[in-house]
Amino acid sequence: MFPAKKIVCPTDFSDGSFRALAQASDLAVQFGAEVYLLHVLGAIPPTSEPAIPEIPTWRHEDVEKELRKVAVPLTSKGIRVQCVVADGDAAQEIVRTAEDVGADLIVIATHGNTGWRHLAFGSVTEKVVRLASCPVMTIRMSVAPLAQKVA
Repeated sequence: MFPAKKIVCPTDFSDGSFRALAQASDLAVQFGAEVYLLHVLGAIPPTSEPAIPEIPTWRHEDVEKELRKVAVPLTSKGIRVQCVVADGDAAQEIVRTAEDVGADLIVIATHGNTGWRHLAFGSVTEKVVRLASCPVMTIRMSVAPLAQKVA
C-alpha cells in the first residue's frame, strides 16, 4: 500500500480540487507514483432553480482536453499521468476507478466549486471516504483563522 504507487485524484476543476492535485503531485514525486486524474460527468442534482449558470455543459472531448492541460505541470515533474473521464454518480465512479486501477490512495478535496457544487463535492468526498477500499486523503480548503470568524 505505502509507498503509494497509484494515486487517484478527482477534479471538478475547482480551486479545492487543484489544491488536492498539488498534494497528490507532491506524493507522486516522493513515491514515484502514477496519478490518475479523474473527472466525472454526472447527473445534476435536482434543484428548484430553472437554470444554474455555473454548471458548464461538458462533453467527453472537452473534459479530456482540460485534463491534459491540467496534467502538463505534473508530467513536467516526471510524474506519469493517466487522464480518466467517467459518467455517473461522482462518488461511485471515483471509488470504482480506484478499484479498477488498483489505487493505493485517493486524494480528494473536501469542497469543490461554489454554490451547489461546493455542497455537492463535499458530500461526494464523504461518500468516497465511506465507500473506498483504499485510504483516502482529504484536502481542506483554507479557512479564515478562528479569531477572524468570531470577531
